[in-house]
Amino acid sequence: MSSTDTSTPQSAPRPQRADAVRNRQKILAAAAETFAQEGESTALEEIARRAGVGIGTLYRHFPTRHALVQELYREEVEELCRSAEALDDDEPWEALNRWFERFIPYIATKQVLAQELVNAPDSGRPLMLDCRASLESAGEPLLVRAQRAGVVRTDVTIGQVVQIVAGIAKVPAEDPAQLAHLVHVALDGLRYTTPG
Repeated sequence: MSSTDTSTPQSAPRPQRADAVRNRQKILAAAAETFAQEGESTALEEIARRAGVGIGTLYRHFPTRHALVQELYREEVEELCRSAEALDDDEPWEALNRWFERFIPYIATKQVLAQELVNAPDSGRPLMLDCRASLESAGEPLLVRAQRAGVVRTDVTIGQVVQIVAGIAKVPAEDPAQLAHLVHVALDGLRYTTPG
């Protein structure tokens, strides 16, 4: 490097401090809980209170309500996708059932977030379509494995099963166990049966 060269080496972005990472996770967890309970009327101040952080901390991580909603939506989908991979060692039928059980709390939060994304000035539809594709990609191996094991009928696609389960999960119910039961009843309809 010459004495007249004033350029500086490009530095990698600094990793977030541990307390900042924890605060971010607390905010997202509180947001998921609050949106599921209070719907679109959820106030950011309430999310900050439940997370145990100041509103300034929330805004440092998520400068707008839309930024928080987008990140929470993405995070919920990623968590559901990761949970599919964790079921690889389960029996095919059990793995499929257990993954779709996890749709019930996911749908409760998703309904509110999806409405917020659609109503935002820069529509969140592309994000929603990407997330749906990710969910179907994560769930398809579970369905195919169950079909190959001969325990699920072969004339259904993962998109159809997601649609069935999501439709049931949207049914108003005070007891989540009731929705879980309805999901199991619907999934039982997918079981392979010998003709005749």
